[in-house]
Amino acid sequence: MPGIDIVAVYTQPDRPAGRGRKLALSPIKQAAIASGYAIEQPETLKSTDVQSRLRAFGLDLLIVVAYGLILPRKVLAMPRIGCWNVHASLLPRWRGAAPIQRAILAGDSETGVCVMQMEAGLDTGPVLLRRALPIADDDTGGTLHDKLAALGAMALRDTLQSLLDGQTRALQPQSDQGITYAHKLDKGEARIDWTDSAIAIERKVRAFNPWPIAEADIGSDRLRIWSALALRSRTERAPGSVISADKTGIDVATGDGVLRIREVQRAGGRRISVGDYLNARPDLMRTS
Repeated sequence: MPGIDIVAVYTQPDRPAGRGRKLALSPIKQAAIASGYAIEQPETLKSTDVQSRLRAFGLDLLIVVAYGLILPRKVLAMPRIGCWNVHASLLPRWRGAAPIQRAILAGDSETGVCVMQMEAGLDTGPVLLRRALPIADDDTGGTLHDKLAALGAMALRDTLQSLLDGQTRALQPQSDQGITYAHKLDKGEARIDWTDSAIAIERKVRAFNPWPIAEADIGSDRLRIWSALALRSRTERAPGSVISADKTGIDVATGDGVLRIREVQRAGGRRISVGDYLNARPDLMRTS
């Protein structure tokens, strides 16, 4: 935007990705290359040399968005104005690494973004601007991420414009009530426990799409579950039992209610509808 001089873009080092495990450029790096910005990719910001390099830019402001590395106190103190972070939650709820997925898992009805002034604590700094966003019943970790990315960009633009216009935004300290932590996702969490309620499992399926993807054993297959819906119906069947299976879905008994599985993925396969999956598993329709 006019009046902003981006002196460098910091992103994490290229990482192996995909089946070929080739080094992949982060989306941030790709955008920086396309825009002609200087790119820095240190493994850590704790190095004296890295900090000297950063200090040499003579920063007025440092902006962090899902960077994934901790900023040491010396780095936080470098910019004249300070360091801002665009965080994908309504702080102090869901401080930490995975606020989007944790909000869905918890059944929150809304989330949002905060532009906050960074300090040494984990997402504890005062907030310059917050924007709320309802969580739709069909939002996944992926769709909500994209909505919040767009909202965060607008919030950051508005905060920067206020700075350029000489309008000082009041820093609002975070409340000491309602603090929750969004711990980093672990692949082990993706395993479905059929004794959980149908609604809890549906939220897990939504939250873990597109990563790490919920998974469960259905019959003799271990499947990744891409889409599922908690039904209003009740059952006396044991959790994990297949109640029915047809092209509309595979209905499975849970600890409370019935879950309808709609999209799946076999090991080494691609994401497909349950209808396509059942073409290769007619036994499920016969035994349910």
